[in-house]
Amino acid sequence: MDELTTRLRIYQPALAGIAIERSEGLLVETLQAEGFRLFCVSPKLSARARERYRIAPTKSDAFDAFVLADSLRFEHHRWRPLATASPRLAELRALTRDRERLIVNQRDVENQLRSIVMAYHPGVLHLFSSLDRDIALAFLRDYPTPNAADRLGPSRMAAFCSRHGYSGRTRPEVLVERLRPHLLHAAPGTTDGKAFSAGLFVDQLDLLNRQLRLITKRIRDRLADHPDAAIFLSFPGMGQITAATLLAEMGEDRSRFPNPGVLLAETGTAPVTKSSGRSRVVRFRYAANKRMRHAIDWWTFVAAREDDWSGSIYQQARDRGQLHNRALRGLGARWTRILWRCWANHTTYDPALHHKINRPTTT
Repeated sequence: MDELTTRLRIYQPALAGIAIERSEGLLVETLQAEGFRLFCVSPKLSARARERYRIAPTKSDAFDAFVLADSLRFEHHRWRPLATASPRLAELRALTRDRERLIVNQRDVENQLRSIVMAYHPGVLHLFSSLDRDIALAFLRDYPTPNAADRLGPSRMAAFCSRHGYSGRTRPEVLVERLRPHLLHAAPGTTDGKAFSAGLFVDQLDLLNRQLRLITKRIRDRLADHPDAAIFLSFPGMGQITAATLLAEMGEDRSRFPNPGVLLAETGTAPVTKSSGRSRVVRFRYAANKRMRHAIDWWTFVAAREDDWSGSIYQQARDRGQLHNRALRGLGARWTRILWRCWANHTTYDPALHHKINRPTTT
């Protein structure tokens, strides 16, 4: 790193910037700390630019570096440099992205545990809402085999629920009725082996659950410290994790999204139109920030249930024949435009102003 920055400083006064395909990492942060302007280039754009110089599909690191540098030399006035995140934003961005990785690991372990339990003790899968719940993992620890669970009656089930603080609003008698028809028994050897394996996966899933709770609490604490948090949390249906994800991905640099259309394209809520002659096709936008897309999908899903205006917009789209996801994208595009305006103006969402603007006029 020192050698690289030393050599780059020689050319720093004449450098328009540095083109790079990554937007995070040690190299990016080191160059930004040294005062270099970085331009993050999409790999897809880099691949298309490569075709301007060679028809043959040859590829090498040196040639890719030349293509990026030469493209930057001619196009830098059209591109926006990568903004340097504040320490609070950088931590929030790292936490939200790593929380997503933890969720992926949790889902993988849960699916593996489900496969194991299905092979020898399927009754557990019919007791509680999901297998990754703490109460479901506790049941597998206390009653790891069908023979152990076969002794359960309403009184023992009530004692188990009380011991683990279960508050699922389901009576012990109902839980026993759910369990009884599914107490299937595998061969003794299979049961012993699967019960041992299930215990290991239960420990893994329990650890991931605790880690998810820790990182979620950390995200909420860091979100409360950020000055832009109030903007995102002022919207209906916007939870703390969704707000933290959108804030981390949008950033603090208002020049990054100079108009709502840029933000709509980044989040994938704007469609892609292909028009040539008499042909015109409007299709789904695949090239987008997946984290922001998923955050907006969840935001609009909750808003459609909790906010009257959102619910009416969603229902109107469904009445026109749109599918569920298409209706949510249309609602998400509307909310994204409003979010951009509040974010660009440093103001919180005002429902009175919003509904006043959208109130139908009568003559």
